[in-house]
Amino acid sequence: MFTGLITELGVVTAIERGESSAIFTIRAPESVAGLSLGDSIAVNGTCLTATSITPDSFTADVMVQTLSLTSLAQLEVGSPLNLELAAKMDMRMGGHIVQGHVDGTGSVVQLLPGEKWAQFDIKAPSHLMKYVVAQGSITLDGVSLTVGSLDDATQIITVWLIPETLTKTNLSHKKPGDLVNIEVDILAKYVERLISKGAINGN
Repeated sequence: MFTGLITELGVVTAIERGESSAIFTIRAPESVAGLSLGDSIAVNGTCLTATSITPDSFTADVMVQTLSLTSLAQLEVGSPLNLELAAKMDMRMGGHIVQGHVDGTGSVVQLLPGEKWAQFDIKAPSHLMKYVVAQGSITLDGVSLTVGSLDDATQIITVWLIPETLTKTNLSHKKPGDLVNIEVDILAKYVERLISKGAINGN
């Protein structure tokens, strides 16, 4: 489990692509200090497993299905990555509950700089819009954010990025058309499941 609070901005240093998987080597000197073989780490919001570790980097195997369902397929050598180690239960739980299970990808519409914050608009898949509410939580490329507004007609979700978020994450590098990984609030999906099975009515 994660919280959506990015702990380090890593960089892709090598990609080895195969028929059924790809191996990413990621430079992350701060993260590897707290990482062990087999540990989970969120990479742009996608939960991956560390398969090897050096003093300043780690590798992770990414299956074809993960590449097809997330924005990781677009990564290149030099791409900046949002990284977060798995949460510990003895720490302050900022952000919100993030599983690292990407629900889909959205495309960047614009990143509009402002005096104190930046407006970040993405177009989300229609099937995910029902899980998003204004002032609710959403995870974009692993970053826990608050939904500022949403437009169901255009499927546009707007969030506001403070300077700290722009500095410490890769969202400041996003351009129109780029894909971002989306994970909606897990609580919304549980409520939907309960309602569909009649549990809320006591059945």
